[in-house]
Amino acid sequence: MKQSILEAIKQFETIIIHRHVRPDPDAYGSQGGLAEIIKTSFPDKKVYTVGKEEESLHFLRRLDVIDDSTYKEALVIVCDTANQERVCDSRYTTGKMLIKIDHHPNDDPYGDIVWVDTSASSVSEMIYEFYLFGKDQGLKLNDEGARLLYAGIVGDTGRFLYPSTTEKTFSYAGELINYNFTRPDMYNQMYELEPNIVKLNGYVLQNFTLLPSGAAFMKLDKAVLSRFGAVPSQASLLVGELGSVKGITAWVFFIEEEDQIRVRFRSKGPIINVLAKKYNGGGHPLAAGASIFSWDVAEEVIRDLDVLCK
Repeated sequence: MKQSILEAIKQFETIIIHRHVRPDPDAYGSQGGLAEIIKTSFPDKKVYTVGKEEESLHFLRRLDVIDDSTYKEALVIVCDTANQERVCDSRYTTGKMLIKIDHHPNDDPYGDIVWVDTSASSVSEMIYEFYLFGKDQGLKLNDEGARLLYAGIVGDTGRFLYPSTTEKTFSYAGELINYNFTRPDMYNQMYELEPNIVKLNGYVLQNFTLLPSGAAFMKLDKAVLSRFGAVPSQASLLVGELGSVKGITAWVFFIEEEDQIRVRFRSKGPIINVLAKKYNGGGHPLAAGASIFSWDVAEEVIRDLDVLCK
């Protein structure tokens, strides 16, 4: 797959890189890191990164705005996106060739070339592996690309705490930090919280519910978010906080948006992406998400999680 992807990149003059909606550091890191590798290796190519921007991740990268006509003879690469419904910017299907690069279960194998590695900690890790594979065939990695890939790995491994972190992950991270970027600045930008979000986190820690089975849940409706002056994307940053609570086996956050309720699952053992799929979602075995449209359905999700933990 890596050789096929490299040959496709060499073949096309215009390359457009997408990622998933509601991006996280790995989405930005893999998308931007791959773009930097291609631009540094092949300066004459036109390389674009597209999608709706996430303001909290502006420090990682600003994205391009391009016309529909740009896709006509383009290679399109989608990073870190398991299902087509989650690709940000629906024009991804209008290019001449489509490549999928992902580390989630391959339930939706879209694209002309599909490279999926569920053992990878992140797609940023995969992109660095792609660079290592192709560096003897002309691939180059600059400092900015290294910064983005490192940020993506750090983000998707929870600063190397999640079980997805492997010996390979540490090895690649160790190589990336030899490039010229400032890790303390990156960590501050990734993990510093506004005072109102710190207070919202206090509310979460005081008000989550833990069931005897080890299942836990937290509901953040519009009223709570308004009370703390928080938006759903900020509230999502707090999902991992319950992982340090003794007695919790798996947990779910419900975060109300304008038109839906986002469901964020996390687990210390039980496989929860199967449960996410039941509610039109998906993800990793220990970290997954879904969407529902009423608080009555939220009660069903809680019951299902309770059964799973039992």
